[in-house]
Amino acid sequence: MNRADILKKLLPGFIPLFVFILADEIWGTTVGIIVAVIVGVAEFLWVWIQEHRFDKFILFDTLLLIILGGISLILQNDIFFKIKPGLIELILVTILGISAFSHLNIVGLMSKRYMKGIEMNDLQVRQMRKSLKFMFYMFTIHTALVFYSAFYMSNEAWAFISGGLFYILFGVYFVFELIKNKLKQKKQVMSENVEWLPVVNEKGEITGKAPRSVVHGNEKILHPVVHMHVIGKNKTILLQKRPLTKLAQPGKWDTAVGGHITFNEKLEEALKREAFEEIGLKDFSARLINVFKWETETEAELVYLFVTFDSKGIHVNNDEVDEVRFWTLNQIQRALKEDILTPHLDYEINFLKHAGIL
Repeated sequence: MNRADILKKLLPGFIPLFVFILADEIWGTTVGIIVAVIVGVAEFLWVWIQEHRFDKFILFDTLLLIILGGISLILQNDIFFKIKPGLIELILVTILGISAFSHLNIVGLMSKRYMKGIEMNDLQVRQMRKSLKFMFYMFTIHTALVFYSAFYMSNEAWAFISGGLFYILFGVYFVFELIKNKLKQKKQVMSENVEWLPVVNEKGEITGKAPRSVVHGNEKILHPVVHMHVIGKNKTILLQKRPLTKLAQPGKWDTAVGGHITFNEKLEEALKREAFEEIGLKDFSARLINVFKWETETEAELVYLFVTFDSKGIHVNNDEVDEVRFWTLNQIQRALKEDILTPHLDYEINFLKHAGIL
């Protein structure tokens, strides 16, 4: 559920409270409670008839209004009624806190109910949790102000803090988020060098897209890549040496071909592009032998592992690769002890051995 949906679902439940505040000023507490309850019941029935939806929040708010208002009248003490909005908001804060700081994302579960058929990818979930944390801190402070005003401030100050200020905070926050998102979108559109990568689940299904800079920035957003091993004579294997200018694993020996699949690019297209860009290989046939998830400290990749026995025309003429050469298994075993191979290469070599390719 996005922020606008959260606002849409929560705000109607507060209408009986604001009706009471207005009626209380005109006719007094008793009449105010009666009018507010009538409005709450009418609102509940309206939602039930028009939207065929049982709105628990409106019902809860109206019942709480009756209970606390009744206690206040019986005891001739309005403090029980004045803390009502604080109690309601405390429930909201609890939901926000659980959703933002634990594995139980209640708001996320609510989104599945109100936004059926729409799935959020990992990036969107992280953005939601970030927003929920901000809202948790903001409304925790507001809840504390409501309780403080109920005990130590005038009725007018309490009415503004528990009512109007709540809407003002919501409004300011959403205007801020709207402006921030617009500026972010404008910046992305103006940037001509943004490389978009698909965001996928572990089945390889595309769930969204994200800039390359984001998926490589500690977010661990799962994205697809292609790796291809070139097998030569006597089961030798071609490795490439990564330039020292690379941010990841500089100067180490790596899979012959490896690179990202860009957004809207087919798997075979990405493989052919990377093979030509890195080792100059054009005419080849390749076989997909494995798909696995590989995770490092800074990223998470869904690796499509290919193998080819075609090596004609291989040459290096770019900044992506320093050197390529064929290695025997014995040479690779010695290199593993010297820590000059990339970590995933060891995993892939072992897979090729167990598959009988090496």
